[in-house]
Amino acid sequence: MVKIFIGNLSQHATKDEVEALFTQYGTVTECAKYKNYAFVHMEDRKSATKAIRELHLYKLNGRPINVEPSRGKNQGPVKLHIANVERGFDKELRELFEEYGTVTECSIVKNFAFVHMLNSEEAMDALQGLDNSEFQGC
Repeated sequence: MVKIFIGNLSQHATKDEVEALFTQYGTVTECAKYKNYAFVHMEDRKSATKAIRELHLYKLNGRPINVEPSRGKNQGPVKLHIANVERGFDKELRELFEEYGTVTECSIVKNFAFVHMLNSEEAMDALQGLDNSEFQGC
């Protein structure tokens, strides 16, 4: 089984659309779509490699999607971009993300922030738990 990351998805793209796109290349064993990204699991490496090669920058709903092999869990730090946060709440933002794992760095720049998590598993847990949630009234 090969896990593939699909980024830059339109919020209007559906799980079924993503899955149908990859099914053209082989058997999809699992597909999960989040806000603007998805993960597809394909049965064999040959099909996955062909799908990655041919679907990278493919326009889905008018947006070129990023298709690449997913990095395995715990393969190093992950940097998350967090929108709609105000300066002066670095400590509170760090504490919020620390509920999901180890935060190695947290900095707010203008109205967005970067939070560095220790690994992808913790980062994914934070994304699932905090995506579209309010922070300090924003």
